[in-house]
Amino acid sequence: MHILLTGGTGLIGRQLCRHWLAQGHRLSVWSRRPEQVARLCGAQVKGIALLEELGQERIDAVVNLAGAPIADRPWTRKRKALLWSSRITLTETLVAWLESREQRPSVLVSGSAVGWYGDGGERELTEDSPPVSEDFASHLCIAWEETAQRAQALGIRVVLVRTGLVLAAEGGFLSRLLLPFKLALGGPIGNGRQWMPWIHIKDQIALIDFLVHENATSGPYNACAPHPVRNADFARTLGSVLHRPAFMPMPAFVLRVLLGEMSGLLLGGQRAMPARLQAAGFTFQFTDLRAALDDVAARL
Repeated sequence: MHILLTGGTGLIGRQLCRHWLAQGHRLSVWSRRPEQVARLCGAQVKGIALLEELGQERIDAVVNLAGAPIADRPWTRKRKALLWSSRITLTETLVAWLESREQRPSVLVSGSAVGWYGDGGERELTEDSPPVSEDFASHLCIAWEETAQRAQALGIRVVLVRTGLVLAAEGGFLSRLLLPFKLALGGPIGNGRQWMPWIHIKDQIALIDFLVHENATSGPYNACAPHPVRNADFARTLGSVLHRPAFMPMPAFVLRVLLGEMSGLLLGGQRAMPARLQAAGFTFQFTDLRAALDDVAARL
């Protein structure tokens, strides 16, 4: 297969490239820095600055993961505009390009996040659940999905991957927690009762591969392990894995002062369940948080 990726130089994209190169697939990555693609993704991966560089080459599948990191800095008006354009505007450009092609891929797998639901509180959230609360992250994900779904009118199967918190040694949110926990400053956030839908990077890669190849799949899928945990339980388990205490709480009011609106990402949560993934026949390798963190910690 010839697979086109956006966001291919990110955490998930790099791992996907390695996985698919090992399977013998041909890969192209649309990137703002195409000169870095070969170094980050693999020497055989082609980096392109413009979609038009592909001409009328056959494309079998598109995986759209591009988007500026949502939790890197507070949501100023300028930052919100960047988060929006890096997802929605980019996906609009991608769909318009697909429409212009004579040959079109059979599938578009497009990124999203469990933030689509907003802060779900105690509700159990499956893919059939509506958004629970309205905030910027929810609006962003809803618009991102709606834009990608326009490709259905072109005869393309569209899959939406609502990703939880990815556990990986190579980056992501876990790398931000590592220093405070190693300094014995880790602990629950706020009251620690908010739900954390997590997924091991190996399962994230496997499920995207599964959704690309499983022709019967379409629509949204919660990319998170079937056993979400509360924030306090996550902190205790991570502390145990790192052999560090995890009793230093981060008060909610401090986060609100420091991060403003973005603090909702940490103080809220989603009890998201991968109902449609499991019904489609996908099997998770990591369903226990301790086992997942033990595996990741060995490479930290």
